[in-house]
Amino acid sequence: MENMDAIKIENLTKYYGKARGIREIDLTVAEGEFFGFIGPNGAGKSTTIRTLLGLISPTSGRAYIYGLDIVKQNKEILARVGYLPSEAVFYSGMRVREVLKLSANLRGKDCGEEAARLCERLQLDTARKVEELSFGNRKKVGIVCALQHESALLILDEPTSGLDPLMQREFFDILRERNRAGATVFLSSHILSEIQHNCTRAAIIREGQVIACDSVEALSRTTARRVSVRGEVSLEGLGGIRDREDAPGAVSFLYSGDMNLLLQRLAAGRVSDLSVSEPDLEEMFLHYYES
Repeated sequence: MENMDAIKIENLTKYYGKARGIREIDLTVAEGEFFGFIGPNGAGKSTTIRTLLGLISPTSGRAYIYGLDIVKQNKEILARVGYLPSEAVFYSGMRVREVLKLSANLRGKDCGEEAARLCERLQLDTARKVEELSFGNRKKVGIVCALQHESALLILDEPTSGLDPLMQREFFDILRERNRAGATVFLSSHILSEIQHNCTRAAIIREGQVIACDSVEALSRTTARRVSVRGEVSLEGLGGIRDREDAPGAVSFLYSGDMNLLLQRLAAGRVSDLSVSEPDLEEMFLHYYES
């Protein structure tokens, strides 16, 4: 039996009155994918996710999770999804273990063993009251609530905000383990390195519209190169240069012009050091945001 689509979005649009939310989004995430959803803050990532989960109603368009209609079959969808909102809010006065138990009870499932494993890995003290927790530890509570049910689909909205680097690493180790075990991961982020290091495919959203969707490798592929030169050279009038940074006796820039012309220009000057490398993913994605 072939894998089905975990998420299928067709022409999905959401307006808040006259204000733009998302516009005519088309997107498909296959079962078993580790998928990235990238965009700056305010681009429409959370609106897309909240619409998918039935937390807000679409203005037009359709979407399906495992073939289930997001409007007509919302309860069946929520039973199969682990969701982490960008900002998790809990009832005050409750201890962490009580929040985790409440979350498990809402699913009608005993998640005690898995919750304990996750809390140990994330170094989360379950005896603390939630109002006493730092932002990072509240985020950990949300992560355990989303993951303890071992759902087939994980939808995670800006999951690492507030986590220190060691906890971020542990969190992504857990996600990769879940993905290898068959779970589909839909990860929303504005941190491009998270997408580059963990996702196989990604969509870029800007001002409410998906402007690119491909493998992470293809999205980052380019003929441009990052060139760093130390010495005395003149680049005046040379085309194909952008993102130039000058320092005393050195210059660094992205170059997409004729490499032979660049080498001729460099040979005419005095070069003490030269490096040519592929630009990183962040530099490549910026032109999607700025164009």
